Amino acid sequence: MSFDSRSLPGFIDEEKIESVIAATAKPDAVRVREILAKAREAKGLDAEETATLLQLDNEELDAELFATAKKVKQTIYGNRLVLFAPLYITNECYNRCAYCGFNATNSDLKRRTLSEDEIRAEVEVLERLGHKRLLLVYGEHPRLDADWMARTIQVVYDTVSEKSGEIRRVNINCAPQTVDGFRKLHDVGIGTYQCFQETYHKATYDKAHLGGPKKDYLWRLYAMHRAMEAGIDDVGMGPLLGLYDYRFEILALMQHAADLEKHFGVGPHTISFPRLEPALNADMAFNPPHPLTDSQFKRMVAVLRLAVPYTGLILSTRENAAMRRELLELGVSQISAGSRTYPGAYSDPSYDRPDVQQFCVGDSRSLDEVIAELVSLGYLPSWCTACYRLGRTGEHFMELAKKGFIQEFCHPNALLTFNEYLHDYASESTREAGRKLIEKEAAGCPENRRELVASRLQRIDGGERDLYI
Repeated sequence: MSFDSRSLPGFIDEEKIESVIAATAKPDAVRVREILAKAREAKGLDAEETATLLQLDNEELDAELFATAKKVKQTIYGNRLVLFAPLYITNECYNRCAYCGFNATNSDLKRRTLSEDEIRAEVEVLERLGHKRLLLVYGEHPRLDADWMARTIQVVYDTVSEKSGEIRRVNINCAPQTVDGFRKLHDVGIGTYQCFQETYHKATYDKAHLGGPKKDYLWRLYAMHRAMEAGIDDVGMGPLLGLYDYRFEILALMQHAADLEKHFGVGPHTISFPRLEPALNADMAFNPPHPLTDSQFKRMVAVLRLAVPYTGLILSTRENAAMRRELLELGVSQISAGSRTYPGAYSDPSYDRPDVQQFCVGDSRSLDEVIAELVSLGYLPSWCTACYRLGRTGEHFMELAKKGFIQEFCHPNALLTFNEYLHDYASESTREAGRKLIEKEAAGCPENRRELVASRLQRIDGGERDLYI
């Protein structure tokens, strides 16, 4: 079956979702605890179970939910936390999205598309900070096609700076492509393809997307299918929270994941859940139709961790530092740090630029400041890319993850990449605290890995780089 057709039937069953939400509107404590008991087995949740937990309104049950999410996250991921940065390549776009500062009708936005030299300059800045994983972000414009994007990706991979400066994994967030277009991106070596449906509720989608190719709901809905048909193993998806009822969005997201599993044997590699943030000349971004309270947001993240226990959960710098800190415990496994949201931002000393950025950033701390806090909280920062370079992706990754693979491989590799960062980029105070953490974590490695990890840490101390298991 090809997913390039624009006349596919769709698979989001809105009536069923609304029915499940209505049926679970007043969760029973006994039923909630039954669901939490199942969730502790880390086998996922169905729609009814997920909806039940999303609709909790009881502090005692919330506390039990949060404790369960924390336990499941710790069991699967340990204290490891992956870091990355977004790199905006262009803010040119000819879509008319009512919530976005890049809206084609926003005449106050200063448009810019980076040249290859400007991309190199941005990458060098990020490499000098210690980043190894980037998410390239593109608008949608007729002349900025898959061939052009492939060239920009290659520029990023080819840019190498001093010390251990190199980008080892490029993920991309771009407009839906044809299968042929996705193959071009796959062939140049992208990691995860990320695309958000924004809202799965069709009537809301139509109101929020007023023009441009993004107005085609089904073309966007099947973007992940085309990407996977083109050979891209890892895809990342999510809703833009605030456009419609978050309970509906999460259940629709699960239907999306289920349809990918039906056709390709595996669902999304990552899920994101950005909340609407203010954006230049975008009234809907300042006044979300369906805003989430912080307590609803925290509950949603915890429920997601239980519903899809082996799927990476990504938290951006849209949220402030305090909220990010809380959500790390409840299920988040990847975060961006030191983010800037417009083209050329990392080379721009006056980075707070509403006239060019996509949205307002809630956490503006530097990468080193974020890492220092993570270490103080006992988290192990990671820039590991071994899985992607060794072919441990897609369905293969999920199979291994369910057998304890993350602790067996990802944790040791996190130690190696963190040791690189401490040697080459960390401030003195972060380096001192980080070395104590590495010593403690290395001593706690599984016995069959301990000697190997110690040996490779020593090799990094001696000047070798990019070692992994």
